[in-house]
Amino acid sequence: MVNWTQMHDCYGEVDRVPALLEQVEFEDNADAWEELGYRLVLEHDLVFPASFAALPRLIRLASRSTRARALAGTVLRRAAGHHGCDALLADCADAIVEFREVLDRHLRSRPDDYLPIFLDMLAAKEEYHWSAALGDFADDFYHLACPHCAVEVTIAIGDHGRYSAVRDWHLGDVDRRGLRSAYSEELRGIGRWMHETAVRDGQHALADGIAHLFGNAECPCCASVFNVADEYAAANRPVLR
Repeated sequence: MVNWTQMHDCYGEVDRVPALLEQVEFEDNADAWEELGYRLVLEHDLVFPASFAALPRLIRLASRSTRARALAGTVLRRAAGHHGCDALLADCADAIVEFREVLDRHLRSRPDDYLPIFLDMLAAKEEYHWSAALGDFADDFYHLACPHCAVEVTIAIGDHGRYSAVRDWHLGDVDRRGLRSAYSEELRGIGRWMHETAVRDGQHALADGIAHLFGNAECPCCASVFNVADEYAAANRPVLR
C-alpha cells in the first residue's frame, strides 16, 4: 500500500497525483491525463517519488489505455537518472514484468507508433542507453572512441550510408569505412532480442539497422576493427544501483 503522504510530485504536492489516478481509472479524461503527465515527468526528464508510486497503477491500465501505456513508458525511460527513488523502482519489479508483456502484445500488432513502444520495451528491460539512443535508422549517428587509438569515430547508419568516419568541422565525415553487418546467428543478448523482435514484427529497416549497430567497424585512423554496440554500451550504459 502506497503511503502517498511521502510521495511528492514535481510541485512538491502529495495529494494531487492519487486524485488524478482515481479520476483516470474511471474516466478517460484528456485534461486529467495531461496534468498527470506533467506532474510525474518534469521537463529535462526529471522524475519524482510520485512517478514510481504511480507506475504500478499506470501499468494496470496500460492494456486498455494508450495514455497509460505511454506515460508508464515515459517514466521508465527516465528510471536510470539520479532520482533517489531506487527502492520505489525496485518495488515496481513485478509490475514492470507485466508491462513487458503488455508492450510485447502491442508490438506484435505492428502499430504505427512501433518505435516508441520498442524503446519503452528496452527501458523496461533496463537497456536505458539503447532506449535513449536508438532511432529509426533513417539518419542515425553514434559517436564513440576507438578502443585502440582513442580517436573519436562517427558511426553512421541510415539512408546516407552505413560507415565509420572521422568527422571534420569543414569537410564532414571523411575517410569513410563501410560497416560489417552482424549475421543473425552471431547476435547475443539484447542485440539478439532487438533483431529477432524487429524481424518478427516485419520492421525490416529497423532490423537491418540493428544488425549494423551490433556489427563491426574499422577505425579510419588506426584501421583496428571493433564492435560498435560493445563500445557504445561500454561508454553509455548507466551504472544501476
